[in-house]
Amino acid sequence: MILQNVLFGRVGVARSPDRFNRLAGLISTVFCLLAGIPAVLMAQNPSSKSDSLAPIHWYRGNLHTHSLWSDGNDFPEMICKWYKDRDYHFLGLSDHNVLSSGERWMGAQTVEKRAGKNGLARYRKVFGNDWIETRVRNANTEVRLKPFNEFRTLFDETERFLMIQAEEITDHFGSLPVHINATNLQDLIKPQGGKSIRETMSNNLQAIQRQQARLGRPIFAHLNHPNFGWAITAEDMAAVVEEKFFEVYNGHPSVNQLGDKDRPGLEKMWDIANTIRIEKRKLAPLYGIATDDSHNYHGTGGASPGRGWVMVAAKRLTPANIVNSLEAGNFYASSGVVIQAFSFNRQEGTYSLQIQPVEGATFRTQFIGTRKSRDSKDLKNVGIVLHESKELSPTYKMTGDELYVRVVIHSSEPHANPSLKSQKKQAWLQPVWQK
Repeated sequence: MILQNVLFGRVGVARSPDRFNRLAGLISTVFCLLAGIPAVLMAQNPSSKSDSLAPIHWYRGNLHTHSLWSDGNDFPEMICKWYKDRDYHFLGLSDHNVLSSGERWMGAQTVEKRAGKNGLARYRKVFGNDWIETRVRNANTEVRLKPFNEFRTLFDETERFLMIQAEEITDHFGSLPVHINATNLQDLIKPQGGKSIRETMSNNLQAIQRQQARLGRPIFAHLNHPNFGWAITAEDMAAVVEEKFFEVYNGHPSVNQLGDKDRPGLEKMWDIANTIRIEKRKLAPLYGIATDDSHNYHGTGGASPGRGWVMVAAKRLTPANIVNSLEAGNFYASSGVVIQAFSFNRQEGTYSLQIQPVEGATFRTQFIGTRKSRDSKDLKNVGIVLHESKELSPTYKMTGDELYVRVVIHSSEPHANPSLKSQKKQAWLQPVWQK
């Protein structure tokens, strides 16, 4: 739905995401974007008086994570501990075509090969002999991989940390990968296939929608790393009606984040797709998220954690609240920049934000969009910088010639765990537009 209205509300003090964000819990107000309804109707038909008065909190989370249940290289408990210890608020474990459920044993030699020579010893040291289960089969030691409904009990903590069940539906068309994450699902969704890239995308997204309707629970679906294997084009992203979200930043170093001399990077793809969706297909624009896509938890090589995340403004730390806020666009994507507040004033056409200052750092905010009056045949005119600011409280006033406006903030600070050469911290706000 279209982000058009503004709520000026209180921010509850939540545990800050990490050291650079420790001041975030102290801010007392936040602008939250709502979808096409008056702000006063945010809590429609509340179940109790307290629901309608609940403050808004910022919650930090990663939605793309792998463990020993598929091709990650550590136990899910070790991974969950990593994120919780670093003040994340929620985590979706999204292993390939599998839910961490049922009985699963892994040979100790396989564990040592994947989790490192001391992988099992580290696991035992952190969680103790009483937690770890082993057995001997055919003279080989095996370790039981704990299922989601068991290990989540170690980490779930009211308003502090939340585990959300997820899956990376790992499909393909020919040799081209088509990967879509489903967050807060209950049942495994098998790859649906299709007769084209677009049909494969659509079939998998429809399968997610069917489970959501059947269970009556919100499930968040997003397209993963479209440039991985150069599989999915901006035109594909524009064409699939069921698609609403994609990874504008993925921390895996092999996903062709920046494109190449012949193919656009993910940000340019975002602009191309949204231009087509709004102008030609009369669809809402795509929203962008940031994820780790973490596989490696020993060192910083490969796809390691702590690179990209979403900051969600929600009333409570529950799966439904997190997913519903994501669906409504009440979030931003980040690889390090913290935004204290943001708003789009529909009547005035102003897009404003407040960046959290960092000592010694400077910020460059770009308001990016596509003009209606451009030469439509020239892709260079798609996704241009409409305005640039070095202020901590930048604002852009729309002229009426914009199809949409989105925001990217560049920090002068280097990323602590870069996936790209000379990478700096960034943040991305969602596109807004006027009907």
